[in-house]
Amino acid sequence: MVTSAGIVSVSYILLGLRVLGQHLGAEMFGTFWLVLGGCGSAVLAAGYPQLGIDFAGVALAFGLTVLTMAYAIDHISGCHLNPAVSVGLTVAGRFLVRDLVPYIAAQVVGGGRVCFVGDRQRRAGLRPRVASGFATNGYRVHYTMIAALMYEVVVTFFFLFVILGATDSRAPAGFAPITIGLCLTLIHLISIPVTNTSVNPARSTGPALFVGGAAMEQLWLFWVAPVIGAVIAGVVYPLLTGAKKQALAAV
Repeated sequence: MVTSAGIVSVSYILLGLRVLGQHLGAEMFGTFWLVLGGCGSAVLAAGYPQLGIDFAGVALAFGLTVLTMAYAIDHISGCHLNPAVSVGLTVAGRFLVRDLVPYIAAQVVGGGRVCFVGDRQRRAGLRPRVASGFATNGYRVHYTMIAALMYEVVVTFFFLFVILGATDSRAPAGFAPITIGLCLTLIHLISIPVTNTSVNPARSTGPALFVGGAAMEQLWLFWVAPVIGAVIAGVVYPLLTGAKKQALAAV
C-alpha cells in the first residue's frame, strides 16, 4: 500500500535528481565554454600574423570565460568549472561531499567535448593546429617535472584561496566573478611559459585526449598538483580567516 509519506519521499527524490541534473548540465556547459574560449584563443588567435593576441590575450580569454560564465550560471551550480575548485570547496565545507563526484564527471565531460569539436573541424578540413599542441599542458624544456608540479600546486592554492575569499559571506557581494576572473588571468600571465597553465584538471584533460602522446603521459601531473593545491587552500583558508564551515549544494 502506497502511503502519503512514501509519495512525498519519492517526490523529494525526483526533485533532488532534477535539481542535480540542472547543476550538472550547467557545469558541463560552463566547462565547455572555458576550454573552448581559453584553449580556442590559444590555438586560433594567439599566433595570428600581425594581429595575434599572444600570451596576454590568451590569459585574458581564460579569465573572461570564467567571469562571463560565473554571472550566467553561478546561481544554478555555483560555477565551479574545475574539479580542483570542487575539491577545495568541499574541503573548506562549502560544498556537499555527495555532489563532488557527479560535478567532477560533468566538468570532465564538458571539457572533453572540445575533442569532439576538434575532430569535427579536422574532418571538415579546417585542420586545427594539433602540431602546436592544441593548448595542451606539459612541462617545457626549461622546467623539470618537479618544478612544474610545485608550481601548479602553488598557483592552484592561491586560485582557491582567492575563490574562497571572494565568495565568503563577509566579502562584498557581486564582485566574486570579477575577482576570480582577474585572478585566473594573472595566473596565466605568470605561468603560460611554465606549464601552459592548468590549475584545472578538466581543462587539461580535453586537449590531452585530442592530441594524445606526451600530453596524455603528463596529464596525471595536472590532476595531482591542482587537487593538492586545492586541498591545502581548503584547509588553510578557514584557519587563517576564521570562516565557519557551511555545506551547501551550490556555492
